[in-house]
Amino acid sequence: MKNNLTPFQQKIYSVVKTIPRGETLSYKQVATRAGLPTAYRAVGNVLNKNYDPAIPCHRVVRSDGATGGYNRGAEKKKLLLKQEKKNSK
Repeated sequence: MKNNLTPFQQKIYSVVKTIPRGETLSYKQVATRAGLPTAYRAVGNVLNKNYDPAIPCHRVVRSDGATGGYNRGAEKKKLLLKQEKKNSK
C-alpha cells in the first residue's frame, strides 16, 4: 500500500483486500470490520479514489444488495462481479 494513506484508508484497504474472489461485503460490513461501524459512507469515499488493482473495491456493495458506485463505472463493476462469481464455482 502507498505510504501517503491515512490510518483510516489503510484500515479500509486492509479489510477490502481480504474479500475473497466471488464474494462481497457491504460498505457497512467493511466499516465494521475496520472498527468504525458508522463510517460506511466514508468507506465509499475512500474506495472511490482507489485505482490500485491489488485492492478489489468492486467487491464492496450496498447493504440492499445493489452494486453501488464504482470509479470505473457501475457496468464494469457488475461485469467484474459476475465474472468472479462464475469463475469461483
